[in-house]
This record gives sequence, structure tokens and C-alpha cells, in this order.
Amino acid sequence: MEFGRNFEDHLFCLRDDLLSGNYRHGPYHPFTIFDPKQREIHKAAVRDRVVHQAIVNVIEPLFDVHFIHDSYSCRLGKGTHAAVKRLQSFLRQASRNDTKTVYALKCDVRKFFASVDHKILLRLLTNRISDERVMDTLVNIISSFETSPGKGIPLGNLTSQLFANIYLHELDWHVKQRLRIRHYVRYCDDFVLLVDSTDQAFALAEQVDTFLQENLSIKLHPNKVLVRTWKQGIDFLGYVLLPHAMILRPKTVQRMVSHITKENATSYLGLCTHADAYELERLLKNKMGGSV
Repeated sequence: MEFGRNFEDHLFCLRDDLLSGNYRHGPYHPFTIFDPKQREIHKAAVRDRVVHQAIVNVIEPLFDVHFIHDSYSCRLGKGTHAAVKRLQSFLRQASRNDTKTVYALKCDVRKFFASVDHKILLRLLTNRISDERVMDTLVNIISSFETSPGKGIPLGNLTSQLFANIYLHELDWHVKQRLRIRHYVRYCDDFVLLVDSTDQAFALAEQVDTFLQENLSIKLHPNKVLVRTWKQGIDFLGYVLLPHAMILRPKTVQRMVSHITKENATSYLGLCTHADAYELERLLKNKMGGSV
């Protein structure tokens, strides 16, 4: 509100600082959320968030045009529901409409945002950005936060979402071009590959982990490397995919039934529309007394 009251003054002052090279990123305000997993968010000041938005507007098109189609996090026309539908489509293709068994290798990068290496990220940025003043601003933003020396980007920055896609595009390229995996979907640091056997799946997991450690200084979470068939159910981005249904994750259902209120009812019922959840939808409406 304070920034908005003197909007033009703040904006021209910020512009002058950027042009003169005097801009310095301010401190963050940390707070914890439970969604349901505990996460620490670092919120930048409004002044810095204006810079984040401006720089993303300028540099994102340089990188997005090179991203693979099946990278779904924080991109126009993508998102979680599109990613889940794409995986469902891939499962139908790979299994020839459930006439052949396929195996889904699901992986997660361990503490991804906290582990991003600043030097590697800056190298990837300089591959497509030649303007020195833009790079100086990016160095300023990246160096404004650390979880350990030279590591980490904050959950909460708009720039972090783009940085994550730039960083993990290297993984996308490796999986598609070198490992030659046709059916692959990634949403941020959560990704799924479809293969023909469990042996192939675990061999690929090992190859991917080696690539991540050697090239990006990150690694797979050892407890989150899972191999499942479609019939067993594939848990991805809050949904469980089965040959004849797509249902919400049981823990999500339990949380929705326990915590539905007038404030969140529309959001919860919206989730139901993306899954086979008629009974759940009816239960939620009954809990609200039919008022939604």
C-alpha cells in the first residue's frame, strides 16, 4: 500500500537505480506454510518484486522457446492439470490402450531449490543473455539469497520459477536427446518416465542421478524413486492415475473432507472436476449443507 501511494516516485527511483547500476536487492521476510508439507517461503519487498516481474518479462521468451513441450511448471498454457492429462495420454499410448504393461519411473530431486548452484545457474543464463547490465541484475538477485555458500534460490520469488525451468532444462535435454525417452513429463523437480521394465526403470534412475550430480550438483531423493505400473496407480501432482479412472490422492481427499469451509469450498470442488470424484463432490456438498 505504501509503494502504491507513491507509485510513480518509487518506480522512477527504481528505474534510476537500475540504469545507474546502484540497485541492490533488499532482505527477505521468511515465513512458514503448510500445504500440507511444511515449506519455508522467503518474501521479497515490493520494490524487488517489481524488478523480478520486469526481468522475467524480458528474459523468459529467450529461454521458453527452447524448453521441451512436456515441461509444465509455471509456463503459459501449462500447469498441473495439463501435466497430469499429458501423462494420462502417454500411458494410453505406451500401453496401447492398456493391452501392454508399462512401468512409470517417478523421481523427485532432493531439496531442489535449496541445492541450486549459483555458478551453474549463472553459466546457463549467460548462454542466452549477452547484455551485461541484465546479467548484473541477475547476479544481484541470485546472490541475494543462500541456503549455504553459493547455493539455493528462494521459494517465493517469481524469478526462482523461471530459474528452475532453465536449470532443469538440462535434464530435459539429457532425457530426450541422450537417453531417448519418448514418454517423459516434468513439473518443476517432479518427473515421470515411461519404460518397458523395472530393470530399465532403475537403470535409468541411476543414469539420471549420475547426470544430475555431475552436471547440475543436485541429486535424486533416494526415498522418492518409485516404479509403478498403471494398474497399481501412478501418483503424480496430487492425482492417482489408473487405467479406467483418475482419482485424487487419498491424503488429499482426507484433508479436503476434514478442512472444507465456505472459504475453500469452491477451490476443493474445482479439484473434483479434474478427477473421477462424483462421490467425493457429493460428500463435500453435503458437509456444507448443500450451500455450494
